Amino acid sequence: QLQLVESGGGLVQPGGSLKLSCTLSGESLGKYGVGWFRQAPGKEREGVSCINNISTNKKYLNAVNGRFTISRDNGKNMAYLQMTNLKPEDTATYYCAFKGWGLEVAAWEYWGQGTQVTVSS
Repeated sequence: QLQLVESGGGLVQPGGSLKLSCTLSGESLGKYGVGWFRQAPGKEREGVSCINNISTNKKYLNAVNGRFTISRDNGKNMAYLQMTNLKPEDTATYYCAFKGWGLEVAAWEYWGQGTQVTVSS
């Protein structure tokens, strides 16, 4: 059974950094794209970044471009989201998605349970 598990969230001060990890079990990560999404309280889930299966193509939400970096290690069945210069508006639950492409929620088939990121002083 396919399962995605996110980790690495937490409380960080503005300007700080966090690295989120996504671990896939039950399927080979290298077959499909991986995406990162986030959802803040009272807001819709939005796409943050995605990467294709061989890391040759990446997309970023304008608001995070230049601050966040998506990557993957197919050999470890893991994907990552390195977040730097974090802002309070980055506070949200972050979700990993698998088997899809783009920053639209409907374009993705599998989802993790999420990890909370809180940016606050």
